Amino acid sequence: MPRGRFRHVSTGSRIDGGNAVTLRAFILYWRHLRILGCAMRRRDFILATGAGAFLGPRAVAAQTALPVVGFLRSTPAAPFRHIARAFRDGLKQAGFVEDDNVRIVERYADNELDRLPELAADLIGHGASLIVANSLAAEAAKKISVTVPILFVTSDDPVQRGLVASLAHPGGNATGFTFWGGGQLAAKRLELIRELVPGAAVVGILLDPNWPGSAADLADAQTAAREFQQTLVIAEARDAPRIAPAVAELAQTGARALMVSGSPTFSSKRRILIELIAQHRLPAIYDLREFVTEGGLISYSASFTEAYRQAGIYAGKILKGAKPADLPVQQPTRLELVVNLGTAKALGIAVPQAILARADEILE
Repeated sequence: MPRGRFRHVSTGSRIDGGNAVTLRAFILYWRHLRILGCAMRRRDFILATGAGAFLGPRAVAAQTALPVVGFLRSTPAAPFRHIARAFRDGLKQAGFVEDDNVRIVERYADNELDRLPELAADLIGHGASLIVANSLAAEAAKKISVTVPILFVTSDDPVQRGLVASLAHPGGNATGFTFWGGGQLAAKRLELIRELVPGAAVVGILLDPNWPGSAADLADAQTAAREFQQTLVIAEARDAPRIAPAVAELAQTGARALMVSGSPTFSSKRRILIELIAQHRLPAIYDLREFVTEGGLISYSASFTEAYRQAGIYAGKILKGAKPADLPVQQPTRLELVVNLGTAKALGIAVPQAILARADEILE
């Protein structure tokens, strides 16, 4: 063997005398860092010191490659920054920190549902190890791939929608969280708005026919309305431009109160929707706390934010090797009743003490 060169036993690669000195210096400095208890990550040290010159491109790639989590929603991005943060918090709790040991790629369809398949395919093209999605986005992703894990967060029934075989045993490549929307809470919401406005013989319900849970919501509300001897009037808004005419239509039918059904479009346009309902002076109950914090009257639901935080924890399990088929679909352990007293006062409504006593949060 020529002087000044040696063969690395494990790889067979050649390192010249100069790089041998660099390698020895690297080993000594690495030991020094360990003695001092420095927290520098091995990957960062390699990149900072240029050690890749003798480790080789494949070794450096192995150090820098991160699993990719795709975050896909049918909505615009801006109104849902808080749930994206909650998801990251859950991931961190599970041991995954963005740009440290995981990459997150976000895609939003801006309520243009026909874009969802393209966006799901784009995430898969980015090498997504997992796609986190709301119900409509999850359906699109599942049609694109039956192998990439899909983690949904939905207020709909995932079994009815065909996302999973059952809540306990999902099967396939999808699992996630359902926070009890659809027809499971419509009757309770109608009961609450009846308590707030006991003289409301006519109640309106605003539906989004694109939202998978609308049919169940309507059926449950109709059953409750018959029990309460109320007339239920219906208006549909399948996109944002239709929201204003639909609210006006409900006001013109003589509705004295309103129930807003779940919808990604409604929640993404919640400020506009709240303002429109206020213009018609309609007491309204919503499916998410976020409506009430931004000026709506009352909501009854599980926590949207907490569902996404829990989804982050579940995502960590999948990234560590768990299979979606083996992870039961999770449901909330508690529901939240939130009341905005300022809005009630503006509407001239005295909130019954029975509701205030049950409220989880009261906004002044």
